[in-house]
Amino acid sequence: MLEESMAPVVEAHDLVMFDLDGVVYVGGEAIDGVAGRVERLRAADRHVAFVTNNASRTPEQVAQKLVDLGVSAVASDVVTSAQAAARLLLEAHGIGAKILLLGGEGLRAALEEADLVPVESPDGAVAVVSGYGPDVRWRDIMRAATLIKGGLPYVASNTDMTIPTPYGLAPGHGVLVRTITQFAGVSATVAGKPEKPLMDETVLRVGGDRPLMVGDRLDTDVEGAHAIGVPSLLVLTGVSWLEDLAAATPQLRPSYISSTLEGLFEPHPVPVEADTGFALGGWTGSVVEGRLEISGSGDDDDWWRVAATACWQHLDASGSVADVSDTTPPGPARALAAE
Repeated sequence: MLEESMAPVVEAHDLVMFDLDGVVYVGGEAIDGVAGRVERLRAADRHVAFVTNNASRTPEQVAQKLVDLGVSAVASDVVTSAQAAARLLLEAHGIGAKILLLGGEGLRAALEEADLVPVESPDGAVAVVSGYGPDVRWRDIMRAATLIKGGLPYVASNTDMTIPTPYGLAPGHGVLVRTITQFAGVSATVAGKPEKPLMDETVLRVGGDRPLMVGDRLDTDVEGAHAIGVPSLLVLTGVSWLEDLAAATPQLRPSYISSTLEGLFEPHPVPVEADTGFALGGWTGSVVEGRLEISGSGDDDDWWRVAATACWQHLDASGSVADVSDTTPPGPARALAAE
């Protein structure tokens, strides 16, 4: 269930790890208020990290995009799945190892930074690494897949099945990973969220003893926080919405929920069990005959805390997901999530 914080949640943490799309920006625009909140964290001497599964861009490119959107950032604030993949390969094969590359500039730069040698020919390669790269050729994929089937180790930057594009959601790198691994009959070693390597890499590079993960996706950001045993804050400005929360099993449940990043600077009360369900801040909610029912009035974030708690209690007790199809959450976060 949700965790309680009587003080502003950020007071318990010295490192705040931000997912990017859906948390810091949506498409080509910064989410309202993000820049000021990042500055508040820096002013409070908190470490700030921007964590991305996208392996195609270098940290310098990501930082420049953030600066262009008005969010202060330098390359050392950015940690990518490409960097996490490179560390896995360095630890397994050592400095100077040749790595067959399927990916873009960000992955190549990460390998070189780690003193590995990215190659396009399999001669002498000791492993294959792949990441999102729109210019990766099918003949190179076929060759790599054949080598992996023959026993060459395979590291994947991430397994995201979709990526946002100007023309809508498109197949992500996870589609390629699935194709290769199904053909080869093996599993990839995955560096990105929700697996541990990217989260560990972030703490190692940016510093901090008490991390907090902030994200908009349950299946990468929140699950990734669970993987390394740190708390998470789910913000409702991106992908995950009520249907996702209602179906969340324990490893997908955030520690805290907030409509926006302002939740970093606020206390987080938790619902208490009452005769009519769970109650908090003027809201009461329960699952009746399989449907979520919430009544009352109050703060929007308290509504979400009641809804999540009631749905999770029902899921744990019955094994079935509460019907939320006719439940309308309060407040403007709904419009943000639909963008």
